[in-house]
Amino acid sequence: MYLTSEIKKGFAKKHGKSEKDFGSSEVQIALFTHRINHLTGHLQRLKKDAATQRALLNLVAKRKHLLDYMKRTDLEKYRTLLKTLEIRK
Repeated sequence: MYLTSEIKKGFAKKHGKSEKDFGSSEVQIALFTHRINHLTGHLQRLKKDAATQRALLNLVAKRKHLLDYMKRTDLEKYRTLLKTLEIRK
C-alpha cells in the first residue's frame, strides 16, 4: 500500500507538532499532496479511469481550500509549505 501508518507518522512529525498531529492544516495538505501524486501516476497509466479522476479532482479542491485557509491565517507557514512540498501556486 502506498500510504502506511509509518508514512503518515512521518508526515505528521515533519509538518505537524508531533507524531499524532494529523489534524493540522500542514499535515493534511502534505497527506493530500502525497495522495494526489499517487493518483496522478495511476492516471498516467490508466487514462480512462473516471472514478480515480473524479477522486483526484476532489482531493485537489480540498487541498486548495486548505491552502487558501493557510494563506489567510499564516503566510510564512504557507510559503514554507509550498517550498517543502514543491507545490506550484
